[in-house]
Amino acid sequence: MCSLHSFSQSFSGQITNTNKEPLENVYVYNLTSNSHTHTNVSGDFILENCKVGDSIEIQILGYQKLKFILNSLHFKKKTTFVLEAKVFLLDELVLTKKMDPIQTIVKIDLEKSPVNSSQDILRKVPGLFIGQHAGGGKAEQIFLRGFDIDHGTDLSLSVDGMPVNMVSHAHGQGYSDLHFIIPETIQNINFGKGPYSASHGDFSTAGFVDFKTKSVLENSEINIGIGQFNTFRTLGMFNVLDNENSQNAYVALEYLATDGFVDSPQNFNRINLFSKYNTFLKDNSKLTLTASHFTSKWDASGQIPQRAIDANSISRFGAIDDTEGGETSRTNLNFEHATSLSPDLAMQTNVFFTKYDFKLFSNFTFFLDDPVNGDQIMQQEDRTIVGFNTKFKKNTKVLGTDFILTIGTGYRNDVVKNVELSHTLNRKAVLNNIQLGDVNQSNYYAFANAEFELEKFTISPAFRLDYLNFQYNDALLPTYKTESTSKAIVNPKLNITYTPNQQVQWFFKSGIGFHSNDTRVVVRQTNKTLPRAYGLDFGNSWKPTARLILNTTLWYLLSEEEFVYVGDAGIVEPSGKSERFGLDLGVRYQFTDWLYFNTDATFTNARSLEEVAGQDFIPLAPETTLTGGLFLNNYKRFSGGINYKYIRDRAANEDNSIVAVGYFVTDANLNYKIKNITLGVSIENLFNVAWNETQFATESRLRNELNSVEEIHFTPGTPFSTRIAVSYTF
Repeated sequence: MCSLHSFSQSFSGQITNTNKEPLENVYVYNLTSNSHTHTNVSGDFILENCKVGDSIEIQILGYQKLKFILNSLHFKKKTTFVLEAKVFLLDELVLTKKMDPIQTIVKIDLEKSPVNSSQDILRKVPGLFIGQHAGGGKAEQIFLRGFDIDHGTDLSLSVDGMPVNMVSHAHGQGYSDLHFIIPETIQNINFGKGPYSASHGDFSTAGFVDFKTKSVLENSEINIGIGQFNTFRTLGMFNVLDNENSQNAYVALEYLATDGFVDSPQNFNRINLFSKYNTFLKDNSKLTLTASHFTSKWDASGQIPQRAIDANSISRFGAIDDTEGGETSRTNLNFEHATSLSPDLAMQTNVFFTKYDFKLFSNFTFFLDDPVNGDQIMQQEDRTIVGFNTKFKKNTKVLGTDFILTIGTGYRNDVVKNVELSHTLNRKAVLNNIQLGDVNQSNYYAFANAEFELEKFTISPAFRLDYLNFQYNDALLPTYKTESTSKAIVNPKLNITYTPNQQVQWFFKSGIGFHSNDTRVVVRQTNKTLPRAYGLDFGNSWKPTARLILNTTLWYLLSEEEFVYVGDAGIVEPSGKSERFGLDLGVRYQFTDWLYFNTDATFTNARSLEEVAGQDFIPLAPETTLTGGLFLNNYKRFSGGINYKYIRDRAANEDNSIVAVGYFVTDANLNYKIKNITLGVSIENLFNVAWNETQFATESRLRNELNSVEEIHFTPGTPFSTRIAVSYTF
């Protein structure tokens, strides 16, 4: 706020939506003086070089544009501007130096084709592939940029600032189970490929994905769905305070059960409870409290060998050992606070607590090691996570240049009791302990990111410091001993964007990232604590017509040598230096206001640098993938879409003598809305393709075999299946 004079001055304000939520990165433009700015995390802005009579325009994709003329009252007090939501349309997308076009178009994708399963959440990230291979209860296997990321080793995942990746997990490093998310609560997906974000540290070598849940519901909803294989899902989402007195709250409840399409029933069930409360304090800061609980239990058929199917001893939906399965639960508490310390300085903080339990029974090799009892293993743990993240964002000028400085710090501590790997029989008897102990792992970080905004360039140098402490108490040692070590790492980043006009944006990204190794590796292999990854990206976003946008990226990633803890065997294996490079392509086209097309293609070369040619394949690294679809929105009460996923044949072992067969699978859905009721039908595997969702080159021995065989073991993909649902909003 400032006094009124005849010369140019600044005026400040705040921008919210109709639910009183502050809107970040709203473009505020003075059409008269050409000065412009963007709102911060609290929706606040300061616009320079203004005077009475100037024309102001406020806009952000997904909201109605607002235009007005400045008057004297705008300079006397801070004004709040409210924007009304509208449907995203691609022709409204204008490329600016403050915009990340790829992030923005994923917001459009999310609106055009909303997620309706936990698997759909990750599939919204262009070029990311997933596979499920344990009855629906185990975390998905992830593929991105030539990585078989397993369950999260090289992809950092978070929800509302809470970490999802589990360090030193019983099953595998970085294990990330997203099933505690109710998909209909997702509001926004923020992601980045490569190690270029200073605000992301551990596990962010291939990239990161941050999910943001809705602050408020537009409507309460009840949804009931049934499908083949005794599938049943019900969802309830209810506004509690209904935005009264600057407060709002809602709760969501989900129950899912299915026997699955396999011969042995999965007996799968999952319960999700989620609640969120927001209040705006007197200083206009926002406080958010989130609480959630998730529990899941399932049986599984496991991975099956191709030779058993060829011999007609089982069907492709059968099992060698159907006593596999597991159970898991997670309870989260998250406190978020966002405020403006001044019109040009914003702060965000979240403090989180997680209580997590996990138990998994698997049998990958059948009777290879124990011809009598079989090779079933149990992995389990009991974990508590506490931590916080704080970020400050300052908008100012340096030598007349717009300058944004973001600094942040945070801490995370994992206390994991009874991290266990045991040889078991029939999910009951423990035959012997292979690994058993307690983990205590801490990670403190700090980062700084500067943005220099020149006329057409944005230059962003950054660095990140991580300090990690690892402690392990091995319960199988004859005497008590704490094995420990600490490690610090500093990683620089430099990102540059060039936006010559509103149709083209070029970008160059460079940076170094890392993922931590399992504590059980680190305390005994201290020289391989934090293997680095060195990355480069170069590409552009191009909008040749109003309704078409193309994204192209060339990228390169070099990974350091490391030692990997194999959770399924309790052993440590060396992993040499590796090199990955590729091309990512994306297309979005808005045929009409109600018909939208998207597709993403990836072409990747992934090789080990310490093996001779022909022996240097990285097992299961994807080489070519294609995802996309055609989506119908609000056309004569109809909405829906048809989407596809394709992955090419790829090497399953180092010399490519065993091949993981590719597939092309199509899904479809259609909804019809009558007032407050929506009727929907969805079809998986529309053309009933026989496909293998996850595949591994595994050495195993069946009960009647004298010698072991190494070949493809797989979990089958779903056959043609349908589900119908009805939802009621109020």
